[in-house]
Amino acid sequence: MSRLEATFAALRKRGERALMPYFTAGDPSLSVTRQLVVEATKRGADIVELGIPFSDPLADGPVIQRAGQRALQAGVTLPRVIELVRELRGDVSVPLVFFTYYNPVLAFGLRPFCRAAVDAGGDALIVVDLPPEEAGPLRAEADPVGLELIYLVAPTSTPERMRKIARATGSFVYMVSLTGVTGARAELALDLAGHLRALRGITTKPICVGFGIGTPEQARLVGGYADGVIVGSAVVSLVERHAGSPELVSRVGDFIAALKAPLREPKP
Repeated sequence: MSRLEATFAALRKRGERALMPYFTAGDPSLSVTRQLVVEATKRGADIVELGIPFSDPLADGPVIQRAGQRALQAGVTLPRVIELVRELRGDVSVPLVFFTYYNPVLAFGLRPFCRAAVDAGGDALIVVDLPPEEAGPLRAEADPVGLELIYLVAPTSTPERMRKIARATGSFVYMVSLTGVTGARAELALDLAGHLRALRGITTKPICVGFGIGTPEQARLVGGYADGVIVGSAVVSLVERHAGSPELVSRVGDFIAALKAPLREPKP
């Protein structure tokens, strides 16, 4: 059983839903990212997504784009993110998921990346611009070393497409709550519950919902249907606002705790 599978099994046994915050690796620095991840896991994060900074992040909204630019300007590279994961693995036991675009992985080398990612203690990889039908070469390197590939289901996905993605994905399905780029929204898509039910009828794998979730109340709403809640832009925005402040780590920790609290409540 993989670390991700074990995490979802333990949460299911406790009647909880997973909280998966996203941090841009290296924003505001790699050492602070390490502190933030450690604090997040202490305060309720069950799985952590680490974004690899990239110069052309098409799926990211302005908050995460700015974070990526800050990290790149500070000299953050893919090898340094892998080293961060190695350091974190000595601090935390939760699954660590890389979130990236295909170009940085391709430039690093598919086989070297997969081996280095797993050797450092990484568990899974989300390549946001690589659909399953184009992922054969990457899968050929990821599968033998146990690096899970996680795929995204969009609100516009047909049932046939959902089935294909659900079969191909690793320990969970990443369901995008709305069309467009990442970023917290004032309101969630009205038909989100219907999309979740449709996907639930296709797969028994855990379903985690991301894009647009930014408050504890939204986490509660999504957690009523999903197995996990992914929060990215709201976390990164908090980091942006308080970077350089001695309260940064504690403020992010408090936000993580507030997001996790409703995910411990029984489903309605």
